[in-house]
Amino acid sequence: MIAPVPAAAARQQGFTLLELLVALAIFALVSVMAYGGLATVLDQQFATEEIAGQLARLQKTYLVMQRDFEQIVPRPVRDEFGETMAPLLSGTQLQFTRGGWNNPAGHPRSSLRRIGYRLEEQSLVRYAWSVLDRAQNSEPLEQPLLEGVTEIRTRYIDGGGEWQDSWPPGTTVATGAEAGFSLPLAVEVQLEHERFGPITWLFQMPR
Repeated sequence: MIAPVPAAAARQQGFTLLELLVALAIFALVSVMAYGGLATVLDQQFATEEIAGQLARLQKTYLVMQRDFEQIVPRPVRDEFGETMAPLLSGTQLQFTRGGWNNPAGHPRSSLRRIGYRLEEQSLVRYAWSVLDRAQNSEPLEQPLLEGVTEIRTRYIDGGGEWQDSWPPGTTVATGAEAGFSLPLAVEVQLEHERFGPITWLFQMPR
């Protein structure tokens, strides 16, 4: 003979609809809170990685410019129209001649190279010509370095220790013949960046 199940035990065999609704509501609340915390962590990680990437590009830009400026040589060049250009020339595009162009393959070329810097659509771009005295079809290699740059300015310390806003000093013509082909003692580069604000770099010229 089977003994009857007590009434109290029969009532504990399952969940009521109200209990299920309460459990689902608690689970949904916990899930929303967990997702919100995860989204915050992911947003912070993304922002950190973005800033770190911009800092890395900023550091790379500094190193590239430092390497260029520290190897400037007083060698004038000729442009596409045969006009003489000073070894270092400011203007809408900063241009100068530098040495130290590696030639591991031993090609018959100079170790000197003409370099330029210009701001294009908030991007600092580096130019490098494969020849010093250009023909009309000479095209430079373009290398975007840093984005988010809204302005770039340069100043120069002359042989007397005075600041000059342009180089060669005292002239705005392309040849710079009035001032000869001397080089400044140092070049100051001022950048205005969207995220990092004003940035000033001072590069000493080789002696």
